[in-house]
Amino acid sequence: MTVLGRVAARVGPVLVVAGLWEIVAGFAHSRMFPTVGAILRVLGAEAASGRLIHQLDATMIRVACAFVLAMGLGSLLGIAMGRVGWLDRGLDSLLVGLLNLPALVVIVLIFVWFGLSETTTIVAVALNKLPSTAVVLREGTRAVDEGLVEMARSFRVSRGRVWRRVILPQLYPYFFAATRSGLALIWKVVLVAELLGRTDGVGFQIEVYFQLFDVTGILAYTLAFVLVVQAIEWVLLQPLERRAMRWR
Repeated sequence: MTVLGRVAARVGPVLVVAGLWEIVAGFAHSRMFPTVGAILRVLGAEAASGRLIHQLDATMIRVACAFVLAMGLGSLLGIAMGRVGWLDRGLDSLLVGLLNLPALVVIVLIFVWFGLSETTTIVAVALNKLPSTAVVLREGTRAVDEGLVEMARSFRVSRGRVWRRVILPQLYPYFFAATRSGLALIWKVVLVAELLGRTDGVGFQIEVYFQLFDVTGILAYTLAFVLVVQAIEWVLLQPLERRAMRWR
């Protein structure tokens, strides 16, 4: 498929949805169902004032910090549980419990116990992502081909090289699966945390517009957030995944 074809395949469905939205909004004639043009005008005004960039920056910093913390600790825990039987048996129930604990409960408890701060916000968000990362990497570690590991060891390959050349490449698909699911979860949890306990960020701004019953403002900030997330997927994650999976 040509470059133009790939772009059309990605952008075409979005344009169709936007067109249908515009038609329905035109018939509705309601401030509760704004047109695409109205949403874009608010988005442009917020960007021109600098408020949009400020709110996006605050949210993205929290997302990045929580993501690194959750992926780092969750990956280490998942790999350890996948390789060490007694650790897996001992932590399995706790992991399942954390996995099924509602995100809102975790955020509220962290805020009540430790106060409203940037650190508690990031920790609360990371705790909601860590269990799912650990589960994915644990299953990936269990699926590692032990025959390849034993073959490498039979050739007296060092332990570090076995991990780098044999084990970790087999875990790449699980890392990227955990990354995508993690980002999808962290975006949402960060917005909830900002709505509950922060004075800036996209979640805070959406809460302000909610109080004003300003649907256009809510959709403008939602659109900006979605565009940033999609840009990260196209510009960062997909090229990294293709590079990491070249060995296959």
